Amino acid sequence: MPNTYTQIYLQVVFATKGRDIKIISNVRNEIEKYICGIFTAKKQKVLAIYANPDHIHIFFSYKNLQITIPELMKTVKIESTNFINERRLCLGKFLWQEGYGAFSYAKSQKDKVVNYILNQEKHHSKKSFREEYLEMLDAFEIEFRNEYLFEFYDGER
Repeated sequence: MPNTYTQIYLQVVFATKGRDIKIISNVRNEIEKYICGIFTAKKQKVLAIYANPDHIHIFFSYKNLQITIPELMKTVKIESTNFINERRLCLGKFLWQEGYGAFSYAKSQKDKVVNYILNQEKHHSKKSFREEYLEMLDAFEIEFRNEYLFEFYDGER
């Protein structure tokens, strides 16, 4: 009997509620490890992850088509929110914003994307999250409406 074989590389990006600075450096690794565990439990493989203080990048190999991307993102957000709040890893109540960006890549781009994500701290010393995200939407030719973008520090949407 024939089987189904897939190899899809995706980067997802989503932000903390209100773009609050919630993920401080001393809890970042713990949060990243927990989120990687969620992906593993859902039979996905994280290739790179970086939790910035106010948003996160996750690059993964999407192989198990038994779960849709929206279901996976919902699970990741709910379970990681519960983990962060139960362990009081952040001051006050932690929440992710609604929505996310999902971007696909070819296998030939894998190393470049991994490097990009693992160097987020350096990258954001030169470019804001807003600039980064808008550039990604433009590069992938994704039509969007400003009122449905993440909340940004400068008040612009």
